[in-house]
Amino acid sequence: MTHNISLITTLAAGFGFALIFGFIAEKIKLPALVGYLVAGILIGPATPGFVADANIASQLSEIGVMLLMFGVGLHFSLKDLLAVKRIALPGAVLQMGLATGLGMLMAWWLGWSFGSGLVFGLSLSCASTVVLLKALEARGILDSMNGRIAVGWLVVEDLATVLFLVLLPALAGVLGGTVSTATPETPLWMALGKTLLQVAAFIVLMLVVGRRVLPWLLWQVSRTGSRELFTLSVIACAIGIAFGASALFSVSFALGAFFAGTVMRESEFSHRAAEESLPLRDAFSVLFFVSVGMLFDPVIVLEQPLRVLGVVAIIIFGKSLAAVALVIAFRYPLNTALTVAASLAQIGEFSFILAGLGVSLGLMPAEGMSLILASALISIALNPVLFATVEPIRRWALANSQLARNLEQRQDPYAELPQSTDNKYLQGQIVLVGYGRIGSRIGAALSAQHIPFVVAEQNRELVEKIRGQGIVAVSGNAADAIVLVQAHIHDAAMLVIATPDTLNARQMIHTARTLNPNIEIIMRADSADEMQLLKEETQANSDIVFLGEEELAKGMANHVLTRFLTDTVKDHKTH
Repeated sequence: MTHNISLITTLAAGFGFALIFGFIAEKIKLPALVGYLVAGILIGPATPGFVADANIASQLSEIGVMLLMFGVGLHFSLKDLLAVKRIALPGAVLQMGLATGLGMLMAWWLGWSFGSGLVFGLSLSCASTVVLLKALEARGILDSMNGRIAVGWLVVEDLATVLFLVLLPALAGVLGGTVSTATPETPLWMALGKTLLQVAAFIVLMLVVGRRVLPWLLWQVSRTGSRELFTLSVIACAIGIAFGASALFSVSFALGAFFAGTVMRESEFSHRAAEESLPLRDAFSVLFFVSVGMLFDPVIVLEQPLRVLGVVAIIIFGKSLAAVALVIAFRYPLNTALTVAASLAQIGEFSFILAGLGVSLGLMPAEGMSLILASALISIALNPVLFATVEPIRRWALANSQLARNLEQRQDPYAELPQSTDNKYLQGQIVLVGYGRIGSRIGAALSAQHIPFVVAEQNRELVEKIRGQGIVAVSGNAADAIVLVQAHIHDAAMLVIATPDTLNARQMIHTARTLNPNIEIIMRADSADEMQLLKEETQANSDIVFLGEEELAKGMANHVLTRFLTDTVKDHKTH
């Protein structure tokens, strides 16, 4: 019997090579994504040896796109975006505009059409969510102010890219593409209007019906107690909604899956949905990157090295310099500017999706896709190096540039306490670093007991907000001595570090100890490993108290014991 096993061979080769080269990439301190792309190149038609089935790989990659976008939707938080909207929204829009313009200039130099240049430039303007999140997590700054700004910035880029993905098919004909929803019989305005109406109808359906049906469905499935049924329901919703959006509303798979994730986030089971679907999302995401690698022709690196270097320069230098300038213009410190710049100096999955759509619509030549893939590989590989240079560049700039020192020390109305601040906040007070989920609860408890405290918080918008509520606060990174000085650390009774930014914890302790040798310090640690690392890095004295999962367990155990023993005593009395 003859069997057609091209699906099995494609899966086996894709997963096998991805495992090998992903492992090698991680071992040499590169993102595993680089290994996945290399695996795709090796099983693609541009290299000798085994060639996987391109049609099957393409369909598998579509599932990967759906699950990737579903994951983005599950993690999309409008609240987190609004917290940094004043810098993330204008910053992302301006940076995308600049990067797109640079890409279009290069496309013009290459002799491409306006439409090709537009798609090419847009593909260079959006960074990789996967690479960014992993880079921030590896450095322990995902939940820091710098991390929140970078993630918020990227969310705006993702939303803008989703909009382009929706509108591009209708605009393809005008931009010079060979495939378009706009035809002589269907004018552009009518095609655009139809597209926007279909998208609007789908969004309304998801927000009105989906927001009620999906949480109810997850609740019903969870009541069965079956883990596999719950996982199946999550995956079925993601892929089913994506397919339904395409079939009924002519909306892309990517947009359908994204809204499935955002609606499912409204459910109380969102965290479980994210956890249960993660293995399958990871697996098909790997196949997506492998299939993208199959489209890459390595010969372009040898034949067109200057073009590849030009694209890489736009991604690493053009986008980075724009980000630094924009963040500094919004009166954030140099460290924040450099961190955001390093975060966004790469391209990834959205670039591949957008470029692939451009090629399929006849808007961009295949050479453009190869240039994007080559520059993605290089920029992702160099991203850890860029992060490692953030602090050295900052120190060098402050030591050698008067302009950098002026920018770092410029007057900020929220960087110091008002002259009218009551004396109780200047002596014997608590300095509370960070006013996020943990810090705000600590502040509320202190306020309830009328204990004076001063907040040191990097988010200027948050400082402005809580000052309006009567809370005494200064804006800035508490790792900088000037911020703690403005919080009057030298006369404070206690320093409470409620921020998860462990990267700056050592500097905070050193500065506080220098200015106030007798101050008591309480630090946050989210795990036992993190607590041990902090103790080693800070060479902690016995008077530095670390609060983490052990203290949480003790608190819960004490509460249970108190209630249990109290109920036991009551039972004995009644008998």
